[in-house]
Amino acid sequence: MQTIPIEIDPGQLVHWLEVECAIAPSSFKITGSRLTSTADIPIRRELHLGDSEREDLSEVDSIGTLEITPAYDSGGRKMTVIVEDEVGPRLLDGSAGDWPEQAIDLGTFRSGRGTANVFAEVQDAAAVDRVQQLISTIEADRHPSSTPLARGAAKQKKKMKMSS
Repeated sequence: MQTIPIEIDPGQLVHWLEVECAIAPSSFKITGSRLTSTADIPIRRELHLGDSEREDLSEVDSIGTLEITPAYDSGGRKMTVIVEDEVGPRLLDGSAGDWPEQAIDLGTFRSGRGTANVFAEVQDAAAVDRVQQLISTIEADRHPSSTPLARGAAKQKKKMKMSS
């Protein structure tokens, strides 16, 4: 698998995914997680903190990961959004260290905080083309699942599931 950067606004991508999933909930497999870690605040002159203040505060970093693949056939591709938010010094109960990884939803990625990067893992040139087509669709704010044909197919699939 090859990793390629994707030039798209992460907020636009997440918003498009929210709309697309509302139209066709089974279009994509989306998993989100957040890992938060704390560390002791380093001694730095510009912080103007004494020993007692540094003991009461911890540096907090949070990294969110959103993985997106087509629900049925990945076609050798996966898109990932990684958001790193250096929350900064905070008062915390307990000691510094890592917190357990948490599952999060799309809405959590809409907060607008932190530095976000989007990239895709692709297996071959065909997968690169499919990713580029998806990005073009997102940038144009088109929703293939909202066409009458796609809605009809989704309704038919739902009826088939209910009858079985």
